[in-house]
Amino acid sequence: MSTVKVSIGDPMPSFKLKDLDGKEVTEANFKDKKILVIVFASNKCPVYRDYEERLVKIQKDYADKGVQILAVNSNAGNEETVEKMKIKAKEANYNFPYLKDENQDLAKALGAVCTPHVFVFDENRKLRYQGRIDDNRNPTLVKTYDLRNVLDSLLNRKEIKETVTRPFGCAIVWKY
Repeated sequence: MSTVKVSIGDPMPSFKLKDLDGKEVTEANFKDKKILVIVFASNKCPVYRDYEERLVKIQKDYADKGVQILAVNSNAGNEETVEKMKIKAKEANYNFPYLKDENQDLAKALGAVCTPHVFVFDENRKLRYQGRIDDNRNPTLVKTYDLRNVLDSLLNRKEIKETVTRPFGCAIVWKY
């Protein structure tokens, strides 16, 4: 699949996605947030499932600091429908929007390759980080808390030590 990739410092692409109630959501809905974290998500990917609880905890820990996570499902397939997304969001107690990228435009624009794949945009909506959430599916074996480190650096106006890490997970299922 040919994708256009954004580089660190590039502006966030505009998007129009549907929420679980079918309402259109754009980047303007989050203009009051200091940091937007886009995480490519899946209903069936076991790697993404291993991270759901951590994402809910990150959103809880950083919400009052102006951070907003957006889970975006760009996958094609019968397991990735909005109806199944509703079930997933409820079961996992999502405290962040779960949005459908039906035409896969946002995944293509960002160059997302797997679930989870994270993209962090600062208050000026410039890409500041892309890659993994942390370095291990097993939360007891994590040594590097990449996403938390990036959020802390941005919130404290410090340099981000690692702006790109290698994401890992299930490949995005593209439409053909």
